[in-house]
Amino acid sequence: MNQRTAVVERKSKETEITIELNIDGRGTSRIQTPIGLLNHMLELFAFHGLFDLTIDVQKADTDIDIHHTNEDIGIVLGKAFKKALGEMQGIRRFGWAGAPMESTLGKCVIDLSGRGYLELQPKACGKEQEGYTPNSLEHFLESFAHNLGATLNVKIENPSDDLHTNLETVFKSLGLALDQATQIDPRRQGEVPSTKGIID
Repeated sequence: MNQRTAVVERKSKETEITIELNIDGRGTSRIQTPIGLLNHMLELFAFHGLFDLTIDVQKADTDIDIHHTNEDIGIVLGKAFKKALGEMQGIRRFGWAGAPMESTLGKCVIDLSGRGYLELQPKACGKEQEGYTPNSLEHFLESFAHNLGATLNVKIENPSDDLHTNLETVFKSLGLALDQATQIDPRRQGEVPSTKGIID
């Protein structure tokens, strides 16, 4: 199997971000962003998804707020997965997983369909922590889904007042579901998992 890796750089007036990704990794990561809570969540995502992931934010406008940086990391991460997956040959395409934390359960269902879409329920789930809000989660996931070309359905059951708890269930379940969706199905023998013959 060819190595499914990617390096993606993105520079704008607000941010400069570089991401290195190996889909078939061991879950090692080096996440360096100015958003501490997001660093932790992306480490969990990489660890449970068994992705080797390096994220380096060289420039950010967090002196204003975290909005652009948070969103742009999602953009670049989505582009990295899309680039590493190439023509999507042989992948399972669909993945679904749940991750509990105490009474809260995060569920993620993903389809690497080529169509970017996010459904997140509920949208308001926990109080702001370190500048991160439920809206920040929505913006990150939406940017990621659209740039990967994934239909992403995320549901937080019995959400906690603690945003950290809710975020952990989401990022862990996303890593698990995406690992499942990107795995190679030997029955596909290099075929694109779509009746159209392409996923773009």
